[in-house]
Amino acid sequence: MGRKFGFSFSWRRALGISSAKARISRKIGIPLTRSGRQRKMGRAAGCLVPLLALPAALLLASWLRAAESRECDLLVYGGTPAGIGAAVAAADEGRSVLLVEPHSFVGGLVSNGLTHTDFRSLESLTGVWHEFNRRVVAHYAGIHGPDSEQVAASYFGNFAEPKVNRLVFEEMLADRGVEVVTRHLLDGVAGTRSIPSTILSARFVPSDGGAPLDVRARVYVDASYEGDLMARAGVRHVVGREDEAAYGEPVARAVPPGGDGRVQGYNFRWCVTNAPDRLPAPQPEGYDRTEFLPLLDLYADGRLTHVFGVQGSAGLELPDGLVAVTTRAPFKLQPPLLPNGKADINDMSRGVVRLSMPDINDAYPEADEEERRRIVAEHERYQVGMLHFLQHDEAVPEAVRQDALSWGFCGDEWPDHGHLPEQIYVREARRMVGRHVFTQNDTRLGPDDVRIPLVSESIAIGDYSHNCHGTGREGTRFEGRHTGEFYERNAPYQIAYGTLVPNEVWNLLVPVAASASHVGFGALRLEPVWTAMGHAAGLAAHLALAMERPEVQAVDVAALQALLHRQGAATLYVSDVPPGHSDFEAVQWMGTLGGWHGLARPEGGSHPDWTTRFGQYAEPYPGHAAELDRPADEALLARWREVLPAERHAMLDPATALGKTRGELLRELRGAE
Repeated sequence: MGRKFGFSFSWRRALGISSAKARISRKIGIPLTRSGRQRKMGRAAGCLVPLLALPAALLLASWLRAAESRECDLLVYGGTPAGIGAAVAAADEGRSVLLVEPHSFVGGLVSNGLTHTDFRSLESLTGVWHEFNRRVVAHYAGIHGPDSEQVAASYFGNFAEPKVNRLVFEEMLADRGVEVVTRHLLDGVAGTRSIPSTILSARFVPSDGGAPLDVRARVYVDASYEGDLMARAGVRHVVGREDEAAYGEPVARAVPPGGDGRVQGYNFRWCVTNAPDRLPAPQPEGYDRTEFLPLLDLYADGRLTHVFGVQGSAGLELPDGLVAVTTRAPFKLQPPLLPNGKADINDMSRGVVRLSMPDINDAYPEADEEERRRIVAEHERYQVGMLHFLQHDEAVPEAVRQDALSWGFCGDEWPDHGHLPEQIYVREARRMVGRHVFTQNDTRLGPDDVRIPLVSESIAIGDYSHNCHGTGREGTRFEGRHTGEFYERNAPYQIAYGTLVPNEVWNLLVPVAASASHVGFGALRLEPVWTAMGHAAGLAAHLALAMERPEVQAVDVAALQALLHRQGAATLYVSDVPPGHSDFEAVQWMGTLGGWHGLARPEGGSHPDWTTRFGQYAEPYPGHAAELDRPADEALLARWREVLPAERHAMLDPATALGKTRGELLRELRGAE
């Protein structure tokens, strides 16, 4: 890299000037980077010229306004669930934590409409996400009763109303005393000139034009979806897809040689209701009805039959008026319904009409705030405009209009933002190139085990497919298809510590814009997985803070794993020993050694698959249980002798060990540590 980096200060934000032509900055300290690019700044005196039209008092007040300063052990940028995971984990270990969020409230997409969280099996949900689930259930039980419809509809705390998710996240932070600052955008980063470097401080500018905030922390976590802090700190990162030659990923075969700059499509995740007090879609700014006229032909020839539908609804009884459709509705209602009769709207995968817009996303990751706002506004104009057209335009057949009007926005969700989410679903932006690059190869199965090969430095687990909603499109928006779309199933997997760790900065961890290929990122980019990675980042920061100079690359991963296990976070998928179980830590400890690998083998050369509960959600993955009540056998003893040091082998003597259960033997071995 070899680049210097330092503060940048935005007069445009401080003075409320929105025009790109009026962006005026001054340099503080050493040279700066913005979005990975140095910008040349004029002298301070020259910066006065475009400001002459401003009232003198305002100009003087802005010029003299002093930055507010703050110090803490850990700064977390981004109030995403991953950022919350990092903050609460470090706070639980006694560290002072400041969490800075650019929007007006925390929770990321989980508080902004993504309320049907993507995962495969409940057994993969541990750590901070598991605590979040329990608190959601307790919230609904406290209001409606433990046997209420609301508790059942929350699906063990995973499907909740956005306002409830926000409330629970805020309570989790408040209970730990984590200080939260909202509506503050990252404006610059200052650090040492050495490579690797150390971040010394970060500057944030409030959206209301108030005084900037300078934060000096010893360790930093970038938990933003975009990876903005990482990029400002000079960390190597990529945007777009790699070809197959880069990492040997089969799914990447269709990518042009050398890769490209395409990222997968974004869309809003609305919360809607069919209750009588539902609100119709407003006419968005820039609305043009002629853009949506092609929809009429799609309904006329039967390629579209409904406005709202569900996809992957196997095993579900659908409410009256809701139909299972594969591609013939533009708006997908995530099944089942949320508590209190609400629903989560998403893009209809492989549908005729899509909500995601991959063809206009590519500039977003590296764009400045003004350009990002323009891209987001284009999504809102299209997505809200389409529903407004179907609900209100007289050219739309009456039956279609009534179908469109059967769902509307919720009056009690985002009332200060037109009942629409503040954040768009940024499925992919920058991706770090760190100590370990997570790829499709990290989820490949071997021929002799139902488990994916052991990752000895695992700090989190995931259970979902590699997937992408598309990185481009062919044809028009209403008659084409997305390109670059894939859905590749795999078994539960482990995530190496190096996936969070940059090469260029000593005191930074990146759990969201993490180190992964485009294909690999498709399996990491789920909120429970990101939260698990954030949890690990918070505890890794805690361990780094114990060093004279925090160095995240030197963190003892075994010690990190032990802390994670103590806090109820899994580093290996085990389907029958959840957090809170008396043997959870011992089972996970054995998992770090590889003691649960090789005990179940594919039958007939075929690996098992999930048994569906409903939709995308499944029963525990086969062959991944510890079975602690099962008698110890020769295969178990042989495996444990392979992974344990020689001084423990006497405890694995068949003469005495075969008379015990797996659990009894495990407890004895763990107690001898």
